[in-house]
Amino acid sequence: MYRRRTAERPGWRQQAEEFGFGFHTMYGEPYWDESAYYEFTLREIEEDLEDPTAELHRMCLAAVDRVVGDDAQLERFQIPQRYRKWIGRSWESGEQSLYSRLDLAYSPGGVAKLLENNADTPTSLYESGFWQWLWLEDKIKDGTFADTIDQFNSVQEKVVDRFRLLHRRHADALLHVSCCRDTAEDRGTVQYLQDCASEAGIQTEFVYVEDIGKDVKGQLSDTQNQVISWMFKLYPWEFMLREPFGKLLPDASVGWLEPPWKAILSNKALLPLLWEMYPEHPNLVPAYFEDDPRCRGMKRYVRKPIFAREGCNVSIHIDGEVTHASDGPYGEEGFIIQEYVPLPRFDDSYTLIGSWLIGDEPAGISVREDSSAVTQDLSRYLPHVIA
Repeated sequence: MYRRRTAERPGWRQQAEEFGFGFHTMYGEPYWDESAYYEFTLREIEEDLEDPTAELHRMCLAAVDRVVGDDAQLERFQIPQRYRKWIGRSWESGEQSLYSRLDLAYSPGGVAKLLENNADTPTSLYESGFWQWLWLEDKIKDGTFADTIDQFNSVQEKVVDRFRLLHRRHADALLHVSCCRDTAEDRGTVQYLQDCASEAGIQTEFVYVEDIGKDVKGQLSDTQNQVISWMFKLYPWEFMLREPFGKLLPDASVGWLEPPWKAILSNKALLPLLWEMYPEHPNLVPAYFEDDPRCRGMKRYVRKPIFAREGCNVSIHIDGEVTHASDGPYGEEGFIIQEYVPLPRFDDSYTLIGSWLIGDEPAGISVREDSSAVTQDLSRYLPHVIA
């Protein structure tokens, strides 16, 4: 694994705008960065990242199976009582997932360590599935790379195939897709998924989360009073379950992407449970709930809220000193303590690997950089190749 400097493609910003990648720069700072790229060997991809991703995913599903139906565990996961049976039915009936992303700490020559599972609303899908592949094609065309250079990336192909499978299960249902207003990255992700769904033969309709209403029968509906029967929402389950309209969800007769059982899988409480179920597993990091006495002896650790996203409310503690602390809206739900695993540093940046799953299959990686030890929503995205 190497970080290689390279020339930017001429006119790529204009190309990005034409392709709908308007959030390549956010708040005046670069989000997409092609001044460098990461180079992996095939062995690193297959043995160090792809195989562990598949195994970790199987372990996470086993954890969901353990949590559903167990009130003590569901309480730990902060799942409200009124939704527990509904989430259990979602799991037991085999409701299908579309995609997820595991965040891994991986150093060259080391072992990939699971830091968290973004199983409900992972973003950067467009950049991973389409835009970095287009970058590679352009770099081959201009002679920077030989045509033998590859990329670990079957994201778009697998998303389209997954939509075809899901479409068969939902017959001719209209797929509503949704995200919040004023979120350019989320809107870009949702638009990309609409394009993939269209390629799979699915008709889609966009509606902002804020505009979802209900009809006279109490069914969820869009602004045109169309009943919502199948929906992809880029909006976290932990938020939805606490919204005023949350009480409608168990009886709404909606096929959800992601399904309700993802409320368990996307939860930081998963990390202590995995360590309990698979102690000393090489791809796991020791993790405990904050009230666990075993936390007291830890000298180097990360404190994370159960519902934290995008690096909010996370602090790093090294030998009694807080070396990083971010603010945000989370924390009332409780915290977990995870042993500190430093991200590798290349030049002056900390590097995180996002490993994608489409359905249950590993499908590619994304690479994010930040000057901070905690990856955040504006951390830079760099492409990668297999040499």
